[in-house]
Amino acid sequence: MSRNVGLFVIVLGLMMTGIDTTAVILALPDITLDLHSNLDTTIWVIIIYLLIIAVMTTQLGRFGDSFGRSKIYNSGFVVFTVGSALAGTSFNIYELIGFRALQAFGGALMQANSGALIADLYPANERGRAYGYTSIGYTTGATLGILVGGIITTFIGWEYIFYINIPIGIIATILGIKNIKSGKTTKTYFDIPGLVSLLAALTLTTYGAANITGVGVDSFNIALIITGLIILGIFISVEKKVKNPIINMKVFIYRVFNFSLFASFFESMGYLSVIFIIMYLQGIRGLTPLDASLLLVPGYVIGACIAPFAGRLTDKIGARIPATSGLFLMLAGILVYTTFSITTPLYFVIIASILGGSGSSLFYPANNSAVMANAPPGYYGLSSGLLRTFANIGTLISYVLAITIASITVPKYVALEVFLGLHNIIGSLAAKFMTGIRSALIMSFIIVVVAMLLSLFRGKENRLVPMDKR
Repeated sequence: MSRNVGLFVIVLGLMMTGIDTTAVILALPDITLDLHSNLDTTIWVIIIYLLIIAVMTTQLGRFGDSFGRSKIYNSGFVVFTVGSALAGTSFNIYELIGFRALQAFGGALMQANSGALIADLYPANERGRAYGYTSIGYTTGATLGILVGGIITTFIGWEYIFYINIPIGIIATILGIKNIKSGKTTKTYFDIPGLVSLLAALTLTTYGAANITGVGVDSFNIALIITGLIILGIFISVEKKVKNPIINMKVFIYRVFNFSLFASFFESMGYLSVIFIIMYLQGIRGLTPLDASLLLVPGYVIGACIAPFAGRLTDKIGARIPATSGLFLMLAGILVYTTFSITTPLYFVIIASILGGSGSSLFYPANNSAVMANAPPGYYGLSSGLLRTFANIGTLISYVLAITIASITVPKYVALEVFLGLHNIIGSLAAKFMTGIRSALIMSFIIVVVAMLLSLFRGKENRLVPMDKR
């Protein structure tokens, strides 16, 4: 019973982080107006959350290895809940961005250790089912985030997007303390130079790229991006020399592990469709946040139903077939999105969302299970954190690509206003903006093809044989 309750708490944590990834997107217009902000600043309410989670997940996985994953995971619930409460009380946009960073730190504590906790709780031949349920958690969270963002923004107020986390966080923390027990601890060390250089590299490149959407291409933004890329090169150089790097090459000794990890990265970087469809529905078709969210729900609901079965299938036959099939369905969904025009019937949105939702619910539990089932012994926490880091960096890149590429066909201020739902465009300008969205989706398609090839050629698994005996 405690194992099942522990799984429930892990799923709940991922659901909460999923909610706060999508719900805030729909609330950005109200936040901008209520806190008397400008659009260039408000967008960092989203970016800071993705940035902190992307950078911190590997290091915080090591916290779990050293001090006990259950302790770190439950601490994450506390930090996330406190950050949520403070975010709801923000008096200005800078306070909100700061509290979102705190909230993201709590989310990183949970995300970095969730996969390793599953590995502690379940044997290798049962983890696929468990990862299926964790996939439901994040998928359900993303669904609820879209619905919650639409409903709360429309009828109550954006503050309550954060306040709803408080009672859930308190209950989940109590349940987690009682029911989640982690395995043996392993003394690990932390890579401070790598952490600082990675944070600097991602911050500068993200700021420069996001700022292009607001003010256009100029020497300052180009300099930021170039500097960030240079520091990224320094980060790679540092990782080859330090004793305990963020990216430890010792974990890259198994083909299935490597290919599964990079499949996760490219899938996260390539699958931009949800972001674009929100822009399309609100900015071009003129739908309210609530109406836009309702069109996306069927895909998430069907995906949530598929995920447990995909996990069980993975336990029986390995990850290659279900994960690759999932990516194929996601590619089909992207192709449907690329056919959209300013007059496309809205039921096509439902078709595309079902394809994408079904595909993601096949891919995530299978691929996550493959990473953890093939992680080197003694590196579960590091491998779990590395999985989340790769996926989160991919998500951060995808977000920046989404708002940058789609904005190149219209005036920059119009693009950002469309993205935030503050401006509805029609006629020839809408057609041009659709061209930008379509171009970005083609790039999305190409990147996901790379993920599918990695998934297809990852190799076969034998989960009945422990990793240290393969």
